[in-house]
Amino acid sequence: MKIVLFGGTTEGRALSRQLAEAGAAVIVCVATEYGEEEQGRVPGVKIRTGPLSPDEKRVLLKDAALCIDATHPYAKHVTVSVKAACEEAGVEYLRLLRPPCDMEGAVIVESAAEAAAYLLAHEGRVLLTTGAKELTAYAGLDPERLFPRVLPSHEGLAACEALGIPHRNIIAMQGPFSQALNAALIRQVGIRYVVTKDGGAPGGFPEKAAAAKETGAQLIVLRRPEESGLPFDDVLDLCITRLRAANKNETKKGETT
Repeated sequence: MKIVLFGGTTEGRALSRQLAEAGAAVIVCVATEYGEEEQGRVPGVKIRTGPLSPDEKRVLLKDAALCIDATHPYAKHVTVSVKAACEEAGVEYLRLLRPPCDMEGAVIVESAAEAAAYLLAHEGRVLLTTGAKELTAYAGLDPERLFPRVLPSHEGLAACEALGIPHRNIIAMQGPFSQALNAALIRQVGIRYVVTKDGGAPGGFPEKAAAAKETGAQLIVLRRPEESGLPFDDVLDLCITRLRAANKNETKKGETT
């Protein structure tokens, strides 16, 4: 049974491995070479790297039994395009949802631009952990205040440099990080505000929130887009059920030929 999975997330990698082990032919689509590196090479899993046009999505989905959207909770535009491609191809679409986290004590904002406006009215150093693509929203702030934590990639460093962030302020590290490491970083740099997204447990949100509380830094969270879908275990169970049914049908077909 062919399953197409749009991933790049921790749970997407775990799901693709378990489905392949169960006998599915899995194609994982990731947007970047970094995502491909994180996915790793696993028997039964093929990787498609790079953006896909609508025509390429349609070809990829041909003969697929299921399509699983395991992209990041904030990648709304990707979810919309994947869902549309499934509807056009007549392939069943499943959205894998990452459980949200407790927001107690956090300042909730609707966008990076709103976070920047809040910070403009408040003094102090800022740890930005929302990704390189969000950095342009903070162009109106003094770059000396900003300490972006980005992936150790050319794209991440280039985004920081384009904003005029001093090199001494750039934290190029791959997460997720422990509470102890987050807290040590906040104290070392003298961070007053931590800007993040609700990336759930796989994204290290609980550790960031706990570190902010421990150190007295104010947590600022970009609100997660609302969506519907299924948690990891439910998606896995549904896929395994479909896989067993498909294998049973193939067995019956073989017996009658």
